[in-house]
Amino acid sequence: MPVHRRQPSIELLEFMGVVRENGNDQTSLPPVHTPLSYDYVLVAKTIENQEREAFKKQTEYIEELKKKNMKVTKIIDDELVFYGIQAPKEIFEKYRYLLKVSDACNWSSDQNIVPLSTRIRIVHFILNHTPIRTGESLRDLLKMKVFEARFCLHEKKKQRELKESWARWTACLQGQPITAVRNYFGEKVALYYLWLGWYTYLLIPPALIGVIVFLYGLAFFNSSPLIKEVCEADTVMCPLCDKRCKVWQLSDTCTYAKVSLLFDNNGTVLFAMFMAVWATLFLEFWKRHRASYVCEWKVSDWCEEEEELILEIVNNAKCEPKQYKHSYLRSTLVLICVTAMILVIIGLTHALVVFRVIAAVLFAEGSWEFLSNHSNHGAMMLGAVLHYLIITVMTRINRIVAMKLCEIEKTRSFAATEKSFTVKMFTFQFFTYFSSLFYVAFFLGRINGHPGGYVRIAGIWRLEECHPSGCLTDLFIQMAIIMVLKQTISNVFEFAGPWFCRWLKRRRTQKLQRKCAHCYLKDESEAKHGAELCDNCKLRDWLSNYRLNNVDSFSLFNEFLEMVIQFSFTTIFVAAFPLAPLLALINNVIEIRLDAIKMVTLERRLVPKKTNDIGVWIDVLEAIGVLAVIANGLVIGVSSDFIPRLVYQYRYGPCANGNATGVDCMAGYINNSLSIARMGEESILKEFSPSQMVTASGLNVSQCSYKDYRSNEDYSLTPQFWLILAVRFAFVILFEHVVVICKFIAAWFVPSAPMQVKNDRLFDKLNRLKEELNSFEV
Repeated sequence: MPVHRRQPSIELLEFMGVVRENGNDQTSLPPVHTPLSYDYVLVAKTIENQEREAFKKQTEYIEELKKKNMKVTKIIDDELVFYGIQAPKEIFEKYRYLLKVSDACNWSSDQNIVPLSTRIRIVHFILNHTPIRTGESLRDLLKMKVFEARFCLHEKKKQRELKESWARWTACLQGQPITAVRNYFGEKVALYYLWLGWYTYLLIPPALIGVIVFLYGLAFFNSSPLIKEVCEADTVMCPLCDKRCKVWQLSDTCTYAKVSLLFDNNGTVLFAMFMAVWATLFLEFWKRHRASYVCEWKVSDWCEEEEELILEIVNNAKCEPKQYKHSYLRSTLVLICVTAMILVIIGLTHALVVFRVIAAVLFAEGSWEFLSNHSNHGAMMLGAVLHYLIITVMTRINRIVAMKLCEIEKTRSFAATEKSFTVKMFTFQFFTYFSSLFYVAFFLGRINGHPGGYVRIAGIWRLEECHPSGCLTDLFIQMAIIMVLKQTISNVFEFAGPWFCRWLKRRRTQKLQRKCAHCYLKDESEAKHGAELCDNCKLRDWLSNYRLNNVDSFSLFNEFLEMVIQFSFTTIFVAAFPLAPLLALINNVIEIRLDAIKMVTLERRLVPKKTNDIGVWIDVLEAIGVLAVIANGLVIGVSSDFIPRLVYQYRYGPCANGNATGVDCMAGYINNSLSIARMGEESILKEFSPSQMVTASGLNVSQCSYKDYRSNEDYSLTPQFWLILAVRFAFVILFEHVVVICKFIAAWFVPSAPMQVKNDRLFDKLNRLKEELNSFEV
């Protein structure tokens, strides 16, 4: 028999350290029959009064399972009743046969065995689709507290192996045993960790380049003429707020100008272009690695909806198929609800803007001098923290709304429900996270008006202004606070929450007895068919699983959502925050092991799901890649001072005529970008009181400067403003077209599946067809 040869893509991933599959050895699948384990366990509270409705429904449900030839073992432990459920062999034989004759799944999987992961999935489906006489399913009975919990059991030996090779902090820099994860948790979980591992590995280049861009800005800290001009300026700037705020010196913001240059420099443009192409290459190479693994696992043509149809027949041979339906009324209602929800989220962003404006006024009028002098910065940072709190609250609300909308849609299958929920939930979360950032990036400081014509909220509070060095620093601070808070706090709660819950359950329940020697030997060796653990050891095993934290169908969804939102932060506004890939890389190295430890040791076993892709998430990631091109083009062209500096250098600066020598081409740029407001005019006197026009040294001034390109006489926009605006839009169009072309070339250049994968599938199907033909002729 020829030796199995793995896909070159898998060999490459192992060489790179993304995975660790122990050479050519493939982890063997579990046997068909597992005598020492049960496929599923139900837990209920002990009910002494047998006349209670809950007891009757509990008994009726168990009887329904027995009618399907399920083996049910009942063990009572004080206040809890455990029902161990084991399905008969006939159910799995039906499943195997239907899998073989199905249209979409017949070439996808090894037909000769039904591993424990598949057994669990089949039994899970049957339990959820077994109603009692009154029509309630297991989900309904769980809501009614007829049953307390349901779960599949961890396999101690496999659990221990995964803990030693994968689910431990000391393995942070090691590859992941993806095939072992697949055999235990199913293809869906394995593909998540494969995707996360590849994403983390591919973050290394942008993290390094982001640091280089940051250091590039740092290198010009003391030599940049822009910083020198700000730090040495004697320019008097207009008050930033009404009443309490006074005129101030531009040189007071020397440190702020230096910070701005760290992120708003020429290197940012190239980095943004690189990240757009990187996002495409990341997804295209991911498709290749995914294709290699699903070919190795023989699930290339797998169809989740087809398997659901098979499971329905296995559960009930007389079942009627759920027909495809479409209701324009329901679709219109869902669309209206989604639009209304998005408007609510955008409304919260407007409320956040109002909060920042009012907070800036209150800080400026406060008694604390430091906060009064830095009222705008304080309001901005407080707004970022409040934004994080809004995100936390809205995440729960978004989930509830998305689930309700899926119920209105009445999707045909669980796979369709999951896809619909994913799209809605991500859309809500995206607007929750990024609405405020879009305001800071594209509107802050551009709609606030000018002295004598400030835009005010309710005619009272002035809108915020940008710093003379640009608005990009505000966006950077907002992103940094949200990313750091989100990643740090969510990781702490993600690990500490399940750990604390497990500790609490252990405190509340009695200490488990040690496994008897007879059962210990059975569990550690290959048990004979029909052998079982004693009741005490079964109870010990079931109790230890019951004490773990609950999981549901969307547990993996939460992990994906967290990482895709992070991917959005890493790509969409990377021009404003080049260090985002570095923060993401550090977080992901921890995240992989944190999720692994949580799944293996702190949570009940996830029901293994078979799939051949990460589902609708791939479409979401591609949409983010396109949005990243648009957003970064706008950030560089509209938000940053890259274009105004470029126009000044070649049109208005000392080097515009081409005959300047010994003079820096950017000398005078800051002064050129400022306009002047004079106190002698009536409109200005209405805005600023005489007490506000006194400097810190006590000098009365008759004019002040503000950042804009306006005439000093009538405050109309100057020709330079319109030239800069034209160049901004020209740059955005050029940038997006160039980067999109590069993305298309990269996508075309990298095939979505290696040629060996295609050839292996071709030969596999050919051999199967030949086998079918030989059996037909015999």
